Amino acid sequence: MPSPQRLSAIEQIQLRPAYPAEAAESLDALWAHNVFTLEKMKRALPKEVFKSVQRTLKEGGKLDPTVANGVAQAMKDWATSRGALYYAHVFYPLTNSTAEKHDGFIAPQGDGSAINEFTGKLLVQGEPDGSSFPNGGLRSTFEARGYTAWDITSPAYLMETPNGVTLCIPTVFVSWTGEALDKKTPLLRSIAAMNRQARRLLTLLGNTDVAPVSSSCGAEQEYFLVDQAFIGLRPDLLLAGRVLFGAPSAKGQQFDDHYFGAIPERVQVFMQDVEQQLYRLGVPCKTRHNEVAPGQFEIAPVFEAANVATDHQQLIMTVLRSTAKKHGFACLLHEKPFAGINGSGKHVNWSVGNSTQGNLLDPGTTPHDNMQFLLFCGAVIRGIHSFGPLLRSVVATAGNDHRLGANEAPPAIISVYLGSQLEDVFNQIREGEPKGSSSGGVMQLGVDTLPEFQKDPGDRNRTSPFAFTGNRFEFRAVGSGQSVAGPLVAMNTILADSLAWMSDQLEQLIQGGASLQDASFQVLKQIMQEHGSVVFGGDGYSEEWHRKAVQERGLENLPTCAEALPVLERPEVAALFERHGVLSRVELQSRYEVYAEQYILAIEVEAKLALRMARTQIYPAVNGALGDLSASLMDQKSLGLTVDHSLAERIGSLNQQLAGHCNSLEQAIGAAPHGSIAHMKHCSEVLLPLMLQLREAADSLELLVDDERWPLPTYQEMLFIR
Repeated sequence: MPSPQRLSAIEQIQLRPAYPAEAAESLDALWAHNVFTLEKMKRALPKEVFKSVQRTLKEGGKLDPTVANGVAQAMKDWATSRGALYYAHVFYPLTNSTAEKHDGFIAPQGDGSAINEFTGKLLVQGEPDGSSFPNGGLRSTFEARGYTAWDITSPAYLMETPNGVTLCIPTVFVSWTGEALDKKTPLLRSIAAMNRQARRLLTLLGNTDVAPVSSSCGAEQEYFLVDQAFIGLRPDLLLAGRVLFGAPSAKGQQFDDHYFGAIPERVQVFMQDVEQQLYRLGVPCKTRHNEVAPGQFEIAPVFEAANVATDHQQLIMTVLRSTAKKHGFACLLHEKPFAGINGSGKHVNWSVGNSTQGNLLDPGTTPHDNMQFLLFCGAVIRGIHSFGPLLRSVVATAGNDHRLGANEAPPAIISVYLGSQLEDVFNQIREGEPKGSSSGGVMQLGVDTLPEFQKDPGDRNRTSPFAFTGNRFEFRAVGSGQSVAGPLVAMNTILADSLAWMSDQLEQLIQGGASLQDASFQVLKQIMQEHGSVVFGGDGYSEEWHRKAVQERGLENLPTCAEALPVLERPEVAALFERHGVLSRVELQSRYEVYAEQYILAIEVEAKLALRMARTQIYPAVNGALGDLSASLMDQKSLGLTVDHSLAERIGSLNQQLAGHCNSLEQAIGAAPHGSIAHMKHCSEVLLPLMLQLREAADSLELLVDDERWPLPTYQEMLFIR
């Protein structure tokens, strides 16, 4: 029987009333109901004011400042008509979370009355504290001024809570000196840089009408649900987001019966609630299903413009967490909440395109003669090979270190999977000139009543960190709790860099007398000869690939955050961001300092937490169990029965080991060296191994100690009781 605390939690869950699903509203009634859409703006604004806004959105120019007052008035009238008393500039500091500064519409008047007021100046600019957020040395404590500035490309929306309605305005966040303190500013810069270089190449290819090119994103969000009743009994889940102790359940995911299985009723009610809220916010969530691990699930939106998709991703995480509480769950977005079973990622599906040329990563049915696609795909190959370590660094977090390299998460070695059809086409280019493309053929299922259908020309590779999936690339290494902004900034910028190099080469070859066709093939052949080693279609988990990738192909293996983050300090990475105007050297350095500190803090919090739980919860419980067992053995001996001391000896030995590991961990926590690189290595190479030793002793004890004495909810309870 479980301990009294665990038993109480289980009884609480079993008695929890089923939360009734809200009556489903029609999509027309739900969709973007809480968003200040272009259609709402069009109805509310004078014709010329709306045209100015529309022109800014379509062509990417600056907003005419004279229209800001009109937009602010219309936005305020719409929000207050829906019950909003406050507005908030919403921004995304370097924490992977969302920040908000709320201000009231109230404006006291001289006669003692008050009115609602919202001007263009208040819409366009806010002023939160610039030194209280992570800034990597860009701001000192006494230099507090920071600014938020309205991002017109991401629509304003209403956030409804039981306590009221707030008008939320997406903004950037910069310091008084102009440096970016957020994730949105570099993202917008990277989109602009990619647009410049993509339009340049498209013009070289003979296109006369070239609309602005933007990247798009569809991020699949994986998460765990654990009943809230267990969270108060698990300080590690409460403070670290993952369990620091816990023996595997006898049944985990080995039967593969949870993946795509029937969604538990209580979870489905939660999902429907989440989706209805997100539909009102204009977030196009399309897919929901059980993921591989018990207690793990996924929600996925369709593609949107990268900037809007990034904002919506933050909203998804916010709504998942808040709605989980409402349904008696805790939503875990840690990359590896439970050791030994599937971790949670955020697969970022990424593509580029515009309204005139369409999706620039769509190969069509004959990719071998689709020069536009081949050049853009070739640019991706070159960029990933040239800056693979950068891509590894932008997904480097303490949580992701536990996930990468197992259970469908890709390895830390960055490679590109093209699929058999495209790999063959690019190999033909390497050897000369492509002659044709293989097709998938028709799927024959052997049953007359089942339909025939066209197979894709290539399989999928679940172990590839960067895989082509038909008309886009899927960056599978992004962590569940991360903002997608950092990965998108890196992908947009390395693509811009490759497109710039490609355009330079084409211009030189054409000026030298080569035809556009011949020049294009020469450039692609050079890319495959110099960068084709990054293309890999095999098993990314195999030891052979790890050996060949490093020793024969020259790819880097950076398995830990402590090894990956210093990539941000490399001169070639700083030069990349600087030449495309995405991040200055000081802005990039600030990010390295912030992310290094976050890694160190995350590990040290876990280490201190593990030490406290082991000493104050596990060790006393085991001692109590040993006392009970000793008394039982004495009773048996007094009755003349044969006494077996082996179990008591094993438990006593393991508890002594536990105490010894606690002492070693305590000493190591106090022996941290100075300097970010040395401190990160200390966390990775000293603290984490000691924490693992401590866990191994504790988990062994969990399997031996009387269940009624064990203080912590178990894997079996947390993953299977809901």
